[in-house]
Amino acid sequence: MSIELRPLGVACNIACQYCYQNSLRDVAATTPKFDFDAVTSAADAMDEPLNLFGGEPLLLPLADIERLIRFNCERFGRAPLIQSNGALLTPDHVAVFGRYGAKVGISVDGPGALNDARWAGSLKRTRVSTAATLLAIDLLLDAGLCNGIMVQIGRANGVGERLDELCTWLAELDRKGVPSARIHVLELDGTAARAAHGLSVAENVIAVTRLVELAKGFQTLRFDISSDRRDMLMMDDEAVACTFRACDPLVTEAVVGLGGDGEPHKCGLTDKEGIDFLKADEPRHERYLALYHTPQAYGGCHDCRFFLVCKGQCPGSAIEGDWRNRSDNCEAWRQLFAHAEAELVAEGSMPISIHPRRPEVEAVLVDAWSRGENPTLASLRGTLGLDLAGSQP
Repeated sequence: MSIELRPLGVACNIACQYCYQNSLRDVAATTPKFDFDAVTSAADAMDEPLNLFGGEPLLLPLADIERLIRFNCERFGRAPLIQSNGALLTPDHVAVFGRYGAKVGISVDGPGALNDARWAGSLKRTRVSTAATLLAIDLLLDAGLCNGIMVQIGRANGVGERLDELCTWLAELDRKGVPSARIHVLELDGTAARAAHGLSVAENVIAVTRLVELAKGFQTLRFDISSDRRDMLMMDDEAVACTFRACDPLVTEAVVGLGGDGEPHKCGLTDKEGIDFLKADEPRHERYLALYHTPQAYGGCHDCRFFLVCKGQCPGSAIEGDWRNRSDNCEAWRQLFAHAEAELVAEGSMPISIHPRRPEVEAVLVDAWSRGENPTLASLRGTLGLDLAGSQP
């Protein structure tokens, strides 16, 4: 576990039109002040290392960033990871990061027009910002400090010729040595953002499926969306994304957050009201108990064979922004899991979604949730003695 530090809250140098933090920005009167002593005291008390997030963490003066990196190295023995849109990164940043081995992940949706949803105030400024982001990737690669990229799939980069361009660019990044890409099915809040940037179920499935097939020929670049679905279906969930792990929207176990004033927060994906809610004291699993029993016609997941592996997906992507519902992207995920399921069956495996003992596993997991526990599927596979590798249960 590590701490997600937003040193300047959700302040950012650009204005991504689909950003889940926009509801927080809409009500923010000022940018919060950064208090180094408060942040480091909190991290020390929590006994967890820092990672730099945002908003945009590179808005923080470089001297303060270096102080945070040095603190992390001295207190926890490693440099923080930094997630940035990269547009503000300079050779001076790279020099500082290189002294400590601090790696940077870049949030970008592609070159040129593919990145236009990451708006910088005008089309000209947006394209300049995107060019700076692409240069940042090259600077980080040259220094051995590129941790990977994070890509949102939307209308600007996920259909027709734009999807072709995205594939060409990702292949170029593979040749350059970018190690990983987190591919997101876009989480959208509000009808305006959905109309401008959202894809249909079929478009999402086509885009993700094509990217997964493309990645099979890559040498270095790996997509989490390729491995996570297969791992979940084989009950190998120790290292998958948090969206598959029954996240409590009031605790968000995967995110231990701090603001620049040292105050704690949770993952902002579920803060739809513009309120940066504090974390609850301990996780509970009412959402997943409810989804398991609620008919699909009413926003639940009852009788879905992929419930064990999907769990209604991220509460931040729930229907109508209400985390009690399953994901608004449910049908896309259903089809994507079905594709991965078919691949595994063709390879001779028996994924849990079609295993005759699936109801037994569901019952054990639901019972654990009712007792306040959230075991991994991997642990249940071992406890129940399930063999999914062969074609026979």
